[in-house]
Amino acid sequence: MEAGLLWFCNWSTLAVCAALKLPQIYAQLAARSARGISLPSLLLELAGFLVFLRYQCYYGNPLLTYLEYPILIAQDIILLLCVFHFNGNMKQAIPYMAVFVSSWFLLSLRTWLVDLAMNLSTLISAASKFAQLQYLWKVQDSGAVSALTWGLSAYTCAILTRFVVMLALNIWVTATVLRYRKTSAKAE
Repeated sequence: MEAGLLWFCNWSTLAVCAALKLPQIYAQLAARSARGISLPSLLLELAGFLVFLRYQCYYGNPLLTYLEYPILIAQDIILLLCVFHFNGNMKQAIPYMAVFVSSWFLLSLRTWLVDLAMNLSTLISAASKFAQLQYLWKVQDSGAVSALTWGLSAYTCAILTRFVVMLALNIWVTATVLRYRKTSAKAE
C-alpha cells in the first residue's frame, strides 16, 4: 500500500510538472500580455530551480529524483522569453540568460558553493512567491497570471513534503490571483 502511494505521488508530481507552466504560457499568449506576472518572481524561481538541478547533477543523484527540474526550467525559460517579448524588451533577456548559464558552471567550482546555494534554494523559492504576491498587491490586477498554474504548483508542493512552505505560498498567490481577477463585465 505504502509503495503504491509513493509510486503515485512520484509519477503524479512528474506528470503535473511536465505541464505545470503550460497554462501560464497559454494565458500569456492568449492575452498577448505579461500583465500581472512579476519578472523578479520568475527570475528567482528559475534561479532556485537551476540551483536544485545543479546540486543534483553535481552529486550524481539518480535522474528520477530530480527529473521534473529540467522540465520546469525549460518551461520557465519559455515563460521568461514570453514576458520579455510582451514587455517589448527581448534584448534584456540576454544578460539574464548569460548569468544563469555562467552560474551553472560557477556553482560547481567548489563543493561548499553548491552546498551553500542548495541550502539557500528554499529561501530563493520563497522569495519568488513573495515577489509575485507583492507585485499582485501593488497592481491589484492578476492580468495574464494563470490560477491553474499556481494551483498545480500547490499540488506538487503538497505531494513533496519538503516543500510545505511553498505549498502555503502558492495557495496564497492563487488566492491573490483570483481576488484580483477582473471579469469581462467588470472591465467594461
